[in-house]
Amino acid sequence: MPLPKNPLKALNAYLIKGRERNLLVDTGFNREECRRALLGGLRLLDAPLDQTDIFITHLHADHTGLVSAVATEKNVVYCSGCDAERINWAISPAYWRKNLAYIGAYGFPVRECGEALLQHPGRKYGPDSEHDFSAVGEGDVLEVGNYCFTVVETPGHTPGHLCLYEPDKKILISGDHILGNITPNITMFYKGLPDPLGQYLQSLDKVDRMEIDLLLPGHRGVIKDVRQRIAELKRHYDHRLHEVLTILAGGVMNAYQVAGGITWDLPYTWDQFPLQQMWFATGEAISHLEHLRRQNRVLRLECEGILLFERVK
Repeated sequence: MPLPKNPLKALNAYLIKGRERNLLVDTGFNREECRRALLGGLRLLDAPLDQTDIFITHLHADHTGLVSAVATEKNVVYCSGCDAERINWAISPAYWRKNLAYIGAYGFPVRECGEALLQHPGRKYGPDSEHDFSAVGEGDVLEVGNYCFTVVETPGHTPGHLCLYEPDKKILISGDHILGNITPNITMFYKGLPDPLGQYLQSLDKVDRMEIDLLLPGHRGVIKDVRQRIAELKRHYDHRLHEVLTILAGGVMNAYQVAGGITWDLPYTWDQFPLQQMWFATGEAISHLEHLRRQNRVLRLECEGILLFERVK
């Protein structure tokens, strides 16, 4: 599924064919290029919408945007309860203004660029109407054709992120929980997880205990050596935590300032970051700072309504 003008470039949507019902995993942005690709692909694979149920791995618009285009009165749309609630809530402008205020408290310059941030792709290309989701969670089973998938809760990337595991065939459809040559954005949400990075690392440990021969991610190529990739992800986040502590050795800072000091794998300096990437980077810095705070390695202070962080001596 193409993701035009997005650094992710494409979404991997999966179709599991059954004798009577099919299952589509994730949908792509709510924009015409994605709509043509999705509906054209389903026709090519002889998967009528009325016979195709939908599984949403998590709330982000590149995975949910076209849910209204493929949902009918005759199919079921599965999602975790908490992410389903946020998908519907995100249709309201109030949701985005709450998130703007939230990230502003961590030092993001909302007053200077708040209205521009309302052009966030998650808002522009998300579902255009609320949907009646069927909530699923840990241990629920979805049978499709020769496959029997078990739902696995993997919170971290979002509060209600889900994977699908086929134990006999040792296949995991991982959404954005585990990706190949990129790392998932672990960020803080308004009224989200209090420690998303901590929960993400626990979810990695959970998957590491599973027998998996083939991992099908939401972006980029498939992964066959899952344990090696999990080890790489853990090293990445450990390195990032140490980098944040090194940055804080320079003094008390807010999360936006810390984000500006982090080494990002992007071809420009912090002052050249596109606004949306600056948003994602600051959210990730917040998740690392809050994780370190729960480890008693940094202190959180407040000054004139802005949250500041100080390294514990």
